[in-house]
Amino acid sequence: MATKNSKLGWVVAGLLLGILMASMDNTIVVTAMGTIVADLGGIDSFIWVVSAYMVAEMAGMPIFGKLSDMFGRKRFFMFGLLLFMIGSILCGTAETITQLSICRAIQGIGGGALIPIAFTIVFDIFPPEKRGKMGGLFGAVFGLSSIFGPLLGAYITDHISWHWIFYINLPLGVVALLLITLFYHESRIHEKQKIDWFGAITLVGSVVCLMFALELGGAKYAWDSSIILGLFAGFAVLFILFILIERVVSAPIISFKMFKERLFAGSTIVSLFYGAAFTGATVYIPIFVQGVYGGTATNSGLILLPMMLGSVVSAQVGGFLTTKLSYRNIMFISGIITIIGIYLLTTINPDTARFVLTIYMIITGFGVGFSFSVLGMATIHNFGMDQRGSASSTSNFVRSLGMTIGITVFGMIQKNAFSDQLKKVFAGMGQMPQNGSYNPNAILKESARSHIPVQVLSKITDALSTSIVHTFLWGLVPAGLAFLFIFVMSNEKMAFQKADGK
Repeated sequence: MATKNSKLGWVVAGLLLGILMASMDNTIVVTAMGTIVADLGGIDSFIWVVSAYMVAEMAGMPIFGKLSDMFGRKRFFMFGLLLFMIGSILCGTAETITQLSICRAIQGIGGGALIPIAFTIVFDIFPPEKRGKMGGLFGAVFGLSSIFGPLLGAYITDHISWHWIFYINLPLGVVALLLITLFYHESRIHEKQKIDWFGAITLVGSVVCLMFALELGGAKYAWDSSIILGLFAGFAVLFILFILIERVVSAPIISFKMFKERLFAGSTIVSLFYGAAFTGATVYIPIFVQGVYGGTATNSGLILLPMMLGSVVSAQVGGFLTTKLSYRNIMFISGIITIIGIYLLTTINPDTARFVLTIYMIITGFGVGFSFSVLGMATIHNFGMDQRGSASSTSNFVRSLGMTIGITVFGMIQKNAFSDQLKKVFAGMGQMPQNGSYNPNAILKESARSHIPVQVLSKITDALSTSIVHTFLWGLVPAGLAFLFIFVMSNEKMAFQKADGK
């Protein structure tokens, strides 16, 4: 028994390393983006470095989840690790932004296999009474990656080289690969089925069209331009085809029959809105601190530290509570705290003390953190081993989609609100200030702020504060919808699940 438990411990360590690599990769890259662009050029296309990873990861999640159900978890988790490491090597050797974007897509495909399959393996190898603790541990890794990713990225970029933000994945990946290879042994013989290639192609195509439309719309191209409208049309057509294909094939990538399970359907939809709500806070709190307070933090990791620590704690607490309370009741508590936290963020202004904002951040992070562990376990609670991979990957896919849509929508809201506020402010002054002193980028840089007249700076910071608070107010919409859909979830809890997971 001791030997078996020690083996499981090594398996968990390997899985945690894999999740840490995949979840940390975008945050660690964002911190180094300025240096990368300065070195490689391509300031007009650097967004693809982030987008390529997200597109590939989202598209790969449901596909690898289904393949792991059909042919086994181990081989596809290891494949994800290998592909992620190969992509990391290629990223570190890239000589142009275009090359780096392509290599990031390779990384993203690997990342799409790691996160959903890791959660599924935990359900396969641990009995019900231990899954809550493990789920909490895995959920906490997501919060930790948000904390240490930007910090590690900034340190490596400043003191070593931006190339090493990719190379650092190699020792972590090798250790994870060895641990899974040596200590994780699948005993189940998986039933081979036909691969739904047409479903996979239409799913990937629809995701690519949607992501590119959201990334380029309102930025590089107008929302009503033929390119953006064409991308949205492509998304609609391909997604409709995907649904039609999935309804008739014998082994669909995403089985819509799973949504007949109330716990799965409710948990997945709640994940969508939690992803959108939390994104607004993580993006705009750092901008508020640096633009309104004039903070000197070198990266968002330092600024967001209180919120992320709150989410790590509640992820652990949520996992522990799954054997005491039902998933729905835990998320009910989470929903209330999240709404309170986001509402408190709508009350901030330039005169709000930094300590008070820190308290608000902790409350918001604590509320959302439950979802990292609880929803991941709830979505696969009622499924056997032949469907857990699909269930887990579908939930992760939907949450990532919510985050992507949230970033885009909140970005539009804040940009328009800030523009409107600036027009009102400077209309009262009789004219727009000269020399670009109204430029929002100027107040995010300490050196540039010193050159802005005090009266003008005060008005710009007031306008920025108002626009961000307005954005937080809209953040109550997905938070409220998440709370409502919590009631769609059925009332199971971990202790009631049979040991075989069926």
